[in-house]
Amino acid sequence: MKNTAIVILNWNGEKFLEKFLPVLIDNSPKEFSKIWIIDNASNDNSIEYINNNFPEIGLVQLDKNYGFTGGYNKGLKEIEADYYLILNSDIEVTPDWLLPLIDEMENNPGTGICGPKLLDYHQKDKFEYAGASGGFIDKYGYPFCRGRLFESLEQDSGQYDDSISCFWITGAALMIRTELFWELGGFDDSFFAHMEEIDLCWRAKNNGHKVVCVPKSIVYHVGGGTLPKANASKTYYNFKNNLSLLFKNLPSERLFRVFLARFFLDQLAAIRMILQDNFKHSMSVYKAYFKFSLSLLGLIKKRKKLNQKSLQAHDGFYDKSIVYQYFLKGINKFKDLPFF
Repeated sequence: MKNTAIVILNWNGEKFLEKFLPVLIDNSPKEFSKIWIIDNASNDNSIEYINNNFPEIGLVQLDKNYGFTGGYNKGLKEIEADYYLILNSDIEVTPDWLLPLIDEMENNPGTGICGPKLLDYHQKDKFEYAGASGGFIDKYGYPFCRGRLFESLEQDSGQYDDSISCFWITGAALMIRTELFWELGGFDDSFFAHMEEIDLCWRAKNNGHKVVCVPKSIVYHVGGGTLPKANASKTYYNFKNNLSLLFKNLPSERLFRVFLARFFLDQLAAIRMILQDNFKHSMSVYKAYFKFSLSLLGLIKKRKKLNQKSLQAHDGFYDKSIVYQYFLKGINKFKDLPFF
């Protein structure tokens, strides 16, 4: 069996390490996996805690906070393994979480990326926002999941327990072949945080690799450990990075009409935020568009280096508007979406 590096990016996450690292160690077979911490220049007692309690854990210390994307890109260069399993520090794993993911990679050479089912740590019978049971994307670039449409989280009753080829796997718990990670150039550093995993999965799919959700593997996610949903910075990164990944990866024939529709829909979203007294979040949408426009020259260069393939060829692409289905038709469960 090939070797897996379970890699946690840490920034001032001592409380999560104390709570979840012992569980991870107990439930990760040492004969074919090793746990690593990449530290983004924490100023709490994270390093001291790791050194004093778990000297067997691999540790990569960075000189400053490079964000999610830069932290992993720099830290993973120091780690040798056949598979990288990128894991948030606020994840509680279960006893049989690892083997189903490794089995997927070992038995299916076409799978480049896979991940577990994510449930809510605080309500363990509910799906968790970040990834639920596999990520999808609609015709206008809005991501959603089996088990989560926008803010609506379904109760898990086993309705999405089949392994599927999907569009994206959350960066909270993502396994990727090491060779593929570096072939793709790793995460896009300009994203800093948020949406970078969707960009990575999309590039992998455009290069012929499958992205698979494996619900036999279950983990529980606290969520919002670095940037809570109420933080306007999260709104900014989500909008800016979503525009960037669309510009980089959309096939040419879709580019103009998708951006035209998105401009209209995002203005409606900003107005809705104002009506809900979320003025800072509304301003984050406009800031995202401004920063995106400033980055266009760089994005054009990146786009020229990438493959862009028909979205209809990709599993996990939803050729309808999730905004329309959710806000106008009132559909808030994945199983109720019309797919044909």
